[in-house]
Amino acid sequence: MKYFASVLAAGMLFCNSAFATEIDLSTWTCQKFQSASKDDIGVILAWLDGYYKGENDPPIIDTDKFVANAKKLGEYCSAHPDEGLITATDKLFKPKDKD
Repeated sequence: MKYFASVLAAGMLFCNSAFATEIDLSTWTCQKFQSASKDDIGVILAWLDGYYKGENDPPIIDTDKFVANAKKLGEYCSAHPDEGLITATDKLFKPKDKD
C-alpha cells in the first residue's frame, strides 16, 4: 500500500501543469468552456458526468452516453454562449427530481 501511495504521489508531481489550476465552474460561461483547452474540457466533462449521476447509480462510465452528452452540451453552448455553464448543464442533465 505504501508503494502505491508513493507512486501516486510521484506521478502527481509530474502531471501536466494544466491540471494544477483551480477551475471554478460557477464562474464559467458556455463560451469560456468551449474556448478552454482540450485537457480542461475533458476534465470538466468527466466531472460533470459524475456530478449528474444519481447517488445509487453504479460506478459505470457509459462512453456512448458520455459522447452524446458532450455533443448535446456543445450544441447548446454554441447557441447560448453567454449562459453560465452550470445553468446550462442543469437544464440539460439535472434529473427532474434532483432539486
